Amino acid sequence: MYPRIVVDKRERASKIPKLLREVGINVDLATLMVGDYIISSSIGVERKTVIDFIRSLYDGRLYIQCAQLYRHFSCPLLILEGDFNDLRELSVRMNDYYRSVAIIIMDFKISIVHTSTIEDTKELLKALAIKSQDNSIKGPLLRKMRKEKSEYNQQLSILSSLPGIGDKLATRMLEKFISPKNALNASAAELAKIPGLGVSRAQKVRKILDDKYILKDEVNQETLLEHMTW
Repeated sequence: MYPRIVVDKRERASKIPKLLREVGINVDLATLMVGDYIISSSIGVERKTVIDFIRSLYDGRLYIQCAQLYRHFSCPLLILEGDFNDLRELSVRMNDYYRSVAIIIMDFKISIVHTSTIEDTKELLKALAIKSQDNSIKGPLLRKMRKEKSEYNQQLSILSSLPGIGDKLATRMLEKFISPKNALNASAAELAKIPGLGVSRAQKVRKILDDKYILKDEVNQETLLEHMTW
């Protein structure tokens, strides 16, 4: 029995599905909610070129995709494909790149493998499929997943709108507190425990959430009363 991989339809343009078929892998194309390749019920793979990796980091997609991959697969994998010299030519800050790699590995528990070309990516996916088959990793490749993307993105949007909280910290807050409500009700001390947030930022968030809103007219009236002489 030949190994089987479920591939997201959008990956057709990469020509990797065609290359996999040529080496004897059964490829099923589907619209995947999470990941680009499903090797087994436990192995989900996100594939990114190095350029798309940076773009998704800066536009906020990267950590959302990582959180979904981590949630649905016990062995999540990120394939980074391409030449790292492309990043330097685009004047990408390499410290941003390596910081994001550290977050993906340590916070999301996602393994990262670098491949140079689509041929290399094909060989890696083939090896994973054969190894999974040899290890008799059973279970349906496609499992029913909750349609959480829209709701999850909205939850992240709520938290990332707080002062000093971007998509990265919003993802960590949601992972720690489970819901935006819990995160918004957390004390400054609890917020400060989130890696990268810190005491000063936690206090600022808490101040924004707790301070009473005063209408401009009310402020003017209070100022007027303070200066009136009777």
